[in-house]
Amino acid sequence: MSQLVDIFLQPSKVFAAERERPTFLVPALVLAVLAIAFTLAYFFRVDPAWYADHMFDASGSQMSAKQMAQARANMPSPKVMGVFGAVGVVVTVALMLAISALYYWIVSKITGRGLGYKHGLSLAAWSAMPAVLGSIIALVGALTMNPQTGIESLMLTHVDPLLVQLPADARWNRLAQTADLLSIWTVFLSALGWRIFARSSWAQALVVALLPLLVVYGVVALIP
Repeated sequence: MSQLVDIFLQPSKVFAAERERPTFLVPALVLAVLAIAFTLAYFFRVDPAWYADHMFDASGSQMSAKQMAQARANMPSPKVMGVFGAVGVVVTVALMLAISALYYWIVSKITGRGLGYKHGLSLAAWSAMPAVLGSIIALVGALTMNPQTGIESLMLTHVDPLLVQLPADARWNRLAQTADLLSIWTVFLSALGWRIFARSSWAQALVVALLPLLVVYGVVALIP
């Protein structure tokens, strides 16, 4: 459990230990539990009527008043959405770690480093720990927010709303809301972990760490 602290203060020590005996369950559980807590806290506190209007406004829907009323009547309650959302974040965390691990495993084969899939899981899980700080900030925000607050407004480590507040129809709105400044820290940890696991150069480690982030943000930027 001391690794949960050391990953922030002595990351090299953590990755050196993980190279010999890779683990991933503890950081994965921490990420999932905090994501679940935030999701439930938000949806159990948000104003249901306001949230329905907010969702329709954000989607840019041009429905008539009658269609809007029918759609609102068919929407599940925020609490139900919160429960399904909590299940969804568990699946999302698991998928992201699995995909990241597969990426590291493939790169290790291409570069001849010979790392196992479990090493990829370890690197993916431990390098994602900066996201814990963002989740804690968002959770505190959800517990103290005005009930008429958009979930995107609580992502205070993201470019939007931390640095800019773009209108919903702005060209770069989706990218600004997706881009998390904590990703810089995650990239550093990923590069450090790869360098220790694969005993590679910093140049290779930085390329390996940056490539997935550039792909993700590139895809988001291309979405109209």
